[in-house]
Amino acid sequence: MSDQEDLDYYIMFPSFPPSPKDPTLTTGSQDQREEFVFVYKEDKRPVIVLLGWAGCQDKYLAKYSAIYEEKSCITLRYTAPVECLFWRRDKMPYIGKRLIQVITDKSLDQHPIFFHVFSNGGAFLYQHVSLAMQQANSPLKVKGVIFDSAPGERRLTTLFKAISAIIGGHPLTNIPMSFFITIFLSILWFLEVIAHALGRGYPVQTNPIGLAEESYSWPQLFLYSNADTLIPASDVEKFASRRAERGVRVQLVLFTNSPHVKHYATYRDAYVNTVCSFIHECLTSPTSECPELSQDHDVDNNSPNYVTMPSLTKRVVLPHEATKLN
Repeated sequence: MSDQEDLDYYIMFPSFPPSPKDPTLTTGSQDQREEFVFVYKEDKRPVIVLLGWAGCQDKYLAKYSAIYEEKSCITLRYTAPVECLFWRRDKMPYIGKRLIQVITDKSLDQHPIFFHVFSNGGAFLYQHVSLAMQQANSPLKVKGVIFDSAPGERRLTTLFKAISAIIGGHPLTNIPMSFFITIFLSILWFLEVIAHALGRGYPVQTNPIGLAEESYSWPQLFLYSNADTLIPASDVEKFASRRAERGVRVQLVLFTNSPHVKHYATYRDAYVNTVCSFIHECLTSPTSECPELSQDHDVDNNSPNYVTMPSLTKRVVLPHEATKLN
């Protein structure tokens, strides 16, 4: 990818919703997901930037952006090329800067902005967007970040599973190819670590876990599962705890037994309500960065499904809340 190449992104400008006073918004038969009406200035609609997982096809990412488009939020979808995530990672700083440029060129830099990132691929890209904002010394008006199935430590087993999922196909061809690519990338990463230790090579950030020390302190929501075989729940909780220690307002929502980046498919209503509630709270918070938890925060502290700390809350979504398929 050269500096002349553009990004293959998708941006949507949905129409405005009916007035909140419209009686159709308060009918008893209305789906719970329609209860959220975001409060914002008409010319400053929220912008949701969705950063896909490695190998994500846009048709799948579009299912998530539809959640926000139904609320008349502007959405920007982008997934970094697989080669840039794994072996051409020196291109990631340019992609991060280019995404910020796209937001600025579309005159969206003065809108409230949220990032919704998926797996380590999305977190890795968000890391470079964050670094680009720091280097430009002109941060966007970010109100919050949603991590879905991320971030997690880099492990050989995780890399193998990720490569295998991207390649797909029959196990007879998938397993040998995935094994070879995993070994190749492991050697490449090892040489990269040595080069950086010797002070050689371009110091490109390559581990999204480094975001635990991110200087920005906007609120963060973590959607994860105890059944995720790629990103263990312990990785997410350790990362979130570190962010809370740094004064960031953190919400953990554990979806019981849902697979990697499949929380929405498994718990559709709970997922939508969770992300919409988070965005609503961030938009109505009096401060732009790391607001204190509001006194009327929708958390029952007496419920066994909740764990609270000064700047961290945890909720467990139980199996009976799973989406019922007809």
